Amino acid sequence: MALPQRPLGSSRVMISRTGFGAWAIGGGGWAFSWGPQDDAVSLETMRHALKLGVNWIDTAAVYGLGHSEEVVGRLLRERSPSDRPMVFTKCGLIWNPNDPMAPPRRVLKPESIRQECDASLQRLGVERIDLYQFHWPDETSTPVEDSWREMVRLIEEGKVRLGGVSNFDVSLLERCEAVRHVDSLQPPFSLIRRQVAAREIPWCARHNTDVICYSPMQSGLLTDTFSREKVARFSADDWRCRSPDFIEPNLSRNLALRDALRPIAQRHRTTVSAVAVAWTLAWPGVTGAIVGGRSPEQVDDWIGAASLELTASDLQEISDAILRTGAGEGPTMPH
Repeated sequence: MALPQRPLGSSRVMISRTGFGAWAIGGGGWAFSWGPQDDAVSLETMRHALKLGVNWIDTAAVYGLGHSEEVVGRLLRERSPSDRPMVFTKCGLIWNPNDPMAPPRRVLKPESIRQECDASLQRLGVERIDLYQFHWPDETSTPVEDSWREMVRLIEEGKVRLGGVSNFDVSLLERCEAVRHVDSLQPPFSLIRRQVAAREIPWCARHNTDVICYSPMQSGLLTDTFSREKVARFSADDWRCRSPDFIEPNLSRNLALRDALRPIAQRHRTTVSAVAVAWTLAWPGVTGAIVGGRSPEQVDDWIGAASLELTASDLQEISDAILRTGAGEGPTMPH
């Protein structure tokens, strides 16, 4: 099965409009886990996404403290090199192995970036990472120019194909761009979390920097079956228990916005999840959306987003619902 594809930034690399997000398959027992996850189910879920046309997987070293990359590596090893998906991963979050529930430190020192890259290559079982990204801005006072020059060296050495950043603002993007072109930005972007639509996404559109957004369904809130009862059933180590989006009064506003998507989904004979993801893809400058899944059935819920074209009337209806419910922050309509 084929999905619509777009070039990744200024490169000739073609990526499907939706990619598989491997955060949750890292499993439980660390600071930002989604709770326990069965590896066999994770592998089945990724195989299903690839069968439906997804051609890239986004993971990170910190997801499961290396475990997500290891599971993705198992998937890659069962496929021929010509049949494997592209793999995007991230560095810059250093965890304490003696205290896995402690928040990781944000470190972008050049020597640390190189060590993390080598560790990710080993866990994934590949010779080159298709897209390597800085996960968060540094908190060790390392100049971002020094960090980005190390990324350039990894690209020149062939360990990395393309270089990107995640959660960077315009000022950091401009400092990196002055050293070498930034191939991609990975920001949080959804109907609820819309702030990057004001500055970062337009900047990327002007500079031919690819935007692949994460959490377009706001970590499950903007899905057909999400409910208050699900919040009550979260495992104790599920990071969403601490997120303001899942706590009142925001929870009621967010669910009201989700419900406003149902008539649009019915008109297009699709799911609320697909509408939520398609809304992010409707913004100029957004090339792809990273969408997670803990089971094949969850992939089925959002896979239609890649081919869903929302009309101007749909987008206006969604904008009106955002204003009416008061959910989230940021611009409400694509320009």
